[in-house]
Amino acid sequence: MLTPAEQRVLDFFRDFSGRYGHPPLLREVGEALGVRSKGSLHRHVRALIEKGYLQEGQGGWRGIALITPGERPLVFPLLGRIAAGRPIEAIAGEDEIDLASLLGGSDTYVLQIAGDSMIGADILDGDLVFLRRRETAEEGDIVSALIDGEEATLKRFRRHRNGLVLLIPENPAMKPVAYDAKRVAIQGVLIAKLRLYA
Repeated sequence: MLTPAEQRVLDFFRDFSGRYGHPPLLREVGEALGVRSKGSLHRHVRALIEKGYLQEGQGGWRGIALITPGERPLVFPLLGRIAAGRPIEAIAGEDEIDLASLLGGSDTYVLQIAGDSMIGADILDGDLVFLRRRETAEEGDIVSALIDGEEATLKRFRRHRNGLVLLIPENPAMKPVAYDAKRVAIQGVLIAKLRLYA
């Protein structure tokens, strides 16, 4: 069930998107509905996303898309657990996994791996990795790092002595490399990976 305010926001999204071919900006929603509080508008849009009427995507507000009635993008049945060790009792579940809300959001992006420097972290050539846009990282995070504004690499991040940053491969045949922190720009932190088998 939608609140009256959520319904008005949804109706405006539908009308605006149908007319212009893209969703409105938050400012445009507020002006059209006479709502000045950005916090209120954010809450209404977030509720519409959680209730399955809107879908987040890349590109901020312009990346939000309407969901066609009856459409459930990237939602799969969660049927239970399965043992990867000793067998366990198979009990059917009735839950769902919504990958769009789990991995999505305007701050999430995907890269395809080329190379074998992260095989020790089970990240293989050809895998897809999901990263959350960040400009900082915690010790031990796996990050997308841009070096000297030119070369991007996926490595484990550590702070080193004397203002250096250590980018560590997860491959025993390769050595960590230390860089002056000014040369390294963190672009994102790894949150998931995807490997297709068929």
